[in-house]
Amino acid sequence: MAFRTLDGLDVAGRRVLMRADLNVPVHDGKITDLSRLERLPPTIRELSGKGARLIVCSHFGRPKGKREPALSLAPVAQALGRVLGMRVRFAEDCIGIPAHQAVSVLGNGAVAVLENTRFHAGEEANDQAFAAELAKLAEIYVNDAFSAAHRAHASTEGVAHLLPAYAGRLMQAELEALDSALGHPARPVAAVVGGAKVSTKLELLGNLVGRVDVLVIAGAMANTFLAAQGRGVGRSLQEAEMHPTALEILDRAKAAGCEVLLPEDAVVAPALQPGAVARSVPVTAVPADSMILDVGPETVSALAGRLQALKTLVWNGPLGAFETPPFDAATTAFAQAVAAATETDGLCSVAGGGDTVAALRHAGVLDRLSYVSTAGGAFLEWLEGKTLPGVAALEAPSGAR
Repeated sequence: MAFRTLDGLDVAGRRVLMRADLNVPVHDGKITDLSRLERLPPTIRELSGKGARLIVCSHFGRPKGKREPALSLAPVAQALGRVLGMRVRFAEDCIGIPAHQAVSVLGNGAVAVLENTRFHAGEEANDQAFAAELAKLAEIYVNDAFSAAHRAHASTEGVAHLLPAYAGRLMQAELEALDSALGHPARPVAAVVGGAKVSTKLELLGNLVGRVDVLVIAGAMANTFLAAQGRGVGRSLQEAEMHPTALEILDRAKAAGCEVLLPEDAVVAPALQPGAVARSVPVTAVPADSMILDVGPETVSALAGRLQALKTLVWNGPLGAFETPPFDAATTAFAQAVAAATETDGLCSVAGGGDTVAALRHAGVLDRLSYVSTAGGAFLEWLEGKTLPGVAALEAPSGAR
């Protein structure tokens, strides 16, 4: 799709409403991870540097349309100011008199954060009147929150139809990375899908078999595929009711010319416990009293050996129970191999999903892949082939970029 970017946009002296993702994790009143704030400076600094009067809005938590002091964005606005190294004003509401007063005193290049949009029920309802109140604050709308683009809310979709709408630099980078991964990828392209349950990734697997050349199925969901083929998986987590579906996915992949790779060996243990006595066995010889908790070293070696022949790799989901050593070994080893192939062989590597990001951080390669999405649900829905309302609202006629 064609979408409007900030290239050539004149914002000097103009009021710009920027939808950001300020929904940071908080524990005991303290922000525990600044990652989402640390990805915002490129767009904010560009707009501020060009003289925009920048108004940042976001949701925070789930107040369900009511004002909850614990979910105020005031402390997050202060943290954003520290990340930016500049003063960030705060408006005690996102619409009405407090918002208009905060905007009225903004000079060129200044930044203000509005209070939590979800303090109003109209946000999640995508209420036209609420969207119109947001739109009154500005002359231009910029969406830099791909992570919220799968929601048709007032601040992500509604207001985009009321003002000239553009993609911020973070949104642009995300869309371009995903287009490189699945839209118009360099081939051969492979996808690695891990996770616990086939049932939660049916749409993802169904979409991928028609779009990639190689599909690697790992994590506990691989147990379901192995069991569906008649392999004994011991006491491993698997979904017996999904066996017919797993076989159907394999048939669809074969018909589409997509090669499906399942683990050749596995790391098994009596229980999922830190430091558990684990050993590697062929998937044809899983003990009846054991659980498959990671893919084995032969599988990792085989997957790593495939990387050199690939041009594009999409990754969602760890290979095993990486949160519990020693079952992090396969995910860590494969992540390091992907990073090396990206740096040495020019592999286009795009990864995303909460567990995937955590696994890449654990492996020490978070900054070594081509692109790592922190968007979570939006990233997954994009991989499933769904239209994201917040992205579709930015669509521009051909040539209007």
